[in-house]
Amino acid sequence: MEPRPDIEIRECTTVEELSGCVDLQRSVFALPEVEISPVRHFVVTMHAGGFTLGAFDRDRLVGFVLSVPAFLDGERAFYSHMTAVAAEYQGLGIGARLKWVQRERSLAEGVGYVKWTFQPVQARNAYFNLEKLGAIVKRYVPDFYGTDYGASPELPAQLGLESDRLVAEWHLRGEKTSALAAGERYSEERVPARKVVTTNDWAKMVSETPKEARVFQNRLRDEFVEAISQGLVCEGFERHPETPSFLFYEGE
Repeated sequence: MEPRPDIEIRECTTVEELSGCVDLQRSVFALPEVEISPVRHFVVTMHAGGFTLGAFDRDRLVGFVLSVPAFLDGERAFYSHMTAVAAEYQGLGIGARLKWVQRERSLAEGVGYVKWTFQPVQARNAYFNLEKLGAIVKRYVPDFYGTDYGASPELPAQLGLESDRLVAEWHLRGEKTSALAAGERYSEERVPARKVVTTNDWAKMVSETPKEARVFQNRLRDEFVEAISQGLVCEGFERHPETPSFLFYEGE
């Protein structure tokens, strides 16, 4: 699909615009109502020093990214809690534009570090975070949100899986991120010290073979934790039709 340069990225500041972010959560994430962030969360974040960037197709909100003010690892930072793009607007580069404007806004406010979490079983997100944005991963958190009963809506609740997450660290002035932000191609010359294979279709695995999905998740968790315990840092992702892989390198 072709990019849509006519989509405007700007801050959401009104209750109506922030209410649109709540509606997008419902349609994009399909979460139970109890897990939807309410309008008040967005309003409080704005008044506490955070911001919500929206992607607008004329007057219609079609995407957003929420930046929560934080103090992480000894420095002022933003926690990027959610990024969502309406289904019919996905594949148009809107998510990337939201993140790059988030970077520009953060740097303008003197913040050089943004953090968020993502699922290790989502290859597309992993490639986007690590290769399109230049984020890195040093932490694997088992069961971050508690049991993920929404892993597959078709399955009964007792088959819910643990909500394991990777912690993305986005150092906004880092060499790889800076090159990518400038539209330059970044070539990694180092040879990976280790690879950890994930899947291209987690939803299918959970839906068709839930018991195998549990085994797969546990294997992925064990390999990630082991690599990190050895001082390795996940700094890349390799796309492959059969064995998409996280790439680990020796830490500094």
